[in-house]
Amino acid sequence: MRLSTRLRYGARAMVELARLQGGGPVSVGLLARRQGLSAKYLEGLMRSLQAVGLVRSLRGPQGGYVLARPAAQITLRDLYAALEGGEGLVPCTSDPNHCPRAASCAMQEVWASFEREMLKYLESITLAQLVERAAALERSQSLDYVI
Repeated sequence: MRLSTRLRYGARAMVELARLQGGGPVSVGLLARRQGLSAKYLEGLMRSLQAVGLVRSLRGPQGGYVLARPAAQITLRDLYAALEGGEGLVPCTSDPNHCPRAASCAMQEVWASFEREMLKYLESITLAQLVERAAALERSQSLDYVI
């Protein structure tokens, strides 16, 4: 299984946006520079996140994006749903009628169970937790060791 760049890059941008909350709206350009992403690609991701109510866009010279709700209330499952779409990991997990073998396929149950567990795990991780983790990693990398 491979996660798309939409989810990977979108999650990185959302963690960065959450880290910068409190300083006003954040421009796509700044997010893109800080994450080493294309601003044009990131703008498309932000529009998808805005469409489902995870971010708000503010216009004007000091405009940009802000989280639409607190970071502790946004989970990786929210990002997965917004950026990967509503389809299941395999078509038969979201639409059993997709495959004529679904009712007798031993793998359909495996994929459905795997998907449920994955979504439950993604639900357990919030942006606030990821912001804390990013800060801890940053602190650990900035320690100077002098002998």
